Amino acid sequence: MRILVIGAAGQLGHDLLRVFSPDHEVIAADIAGAGAGHDVDITDPGSVDSLIVDIRPDLVINTAAFTNVDGCEAQKEICREVNADGAGNIARVCAALEAAEVGEVGRVPANLIHVSTDYVFDGSKRTPYVEDDPTAPLGEYGRTKFDGEQQVREALPERHLIVRTAWLFGDHGANFVKTMLRLGRERDQLKVVNDQTGSPTYALHLAGAIKSLAEHRLGDPGVYHLTNSGQCTWFEFAAEIFRLAGVEVDLQPTTTAEFNAPAPRPAYSVLANTRAPEIVMPQWRDGLVECLRAINELKTAN
Repeated sequence: MRILVIGAAGQLGHDLLRVFSPDHEVIAADIAGAGAGHDVDITDPGSVDSLIVDIRPDLVINTAAFTNVDGCEAQKEICREVNADGAGNIARVCAALEAAEVGEVGRVPANLIHVSTDYVFDGSKRTPYVEDDPTAPLGEYGRTKFDGEQQVREALPERHLIVRTAWLFGDHGANFVKTMLRLGRERDQLKVVNDQTGSPTYALHLAGAIKSLAEHRLGDPGVYHLTNSGQCTWFEFAAEIFRLAGVEVDLQPTTTAEFNAPAPRPAYSVLANTRAPEIVMPQWRDGLVECLRAINELKTAN
């Protein structure tokens, strides 16, 4: 397949290139200045059209998003332009893509895999969310990501896969793991929220799962939940990061209310993969071990 990865400079995009490249023709694109190969502004329909018509991919994977959850509350217009309308722009161009092969008649749309989030749920459940559970996002980030899902569905009803994931981390780019490692060395004491529960997901493992979807599930459109298995709180995640990295810090639990972040977050957002049971992702601790090894921070073996 000829695959276009949009958002290729980000942590998931970076790993998608690594995973797909041995077996497929992969083209990278991201916002100007990101150094991803091709420049694209997904908030500009003309920019998206120019890129996709020029590349003529069989599959587009969109990982581009405004992921600063608190920033989304302060910059609602930009958040919506990227997460909702940007996703729609990509889907609409994919739907209108003319056939690339000489001699074909009509218009053949490209397939689209669009990456979404656990934050489309309100966290009121205490059992893992399945793909068709009702959505009820609490904040602007979750609302715009769900609106992006809707625009993808409407534009490409038979040629989309929506992949919801959660608590993404990796050895490339900024994320919770790297932030904790830095703060653990800068401070004597840290407080981390202990009343939000989810499934930390290693970007490289997610990229492998998306590759499996792309190779076997493009004919089965809809929503898929893909995360590392297991669950923990942010506090428990931080404690395991410090244990494995051999960082000594006075780590204290706190509550969401005490932390008082600008954006509301679901208290429970564990996702269940019921649509693609053949894709079994490793336990989140295994992903953390691999990540720390990749950034040369692993001090213990288990």
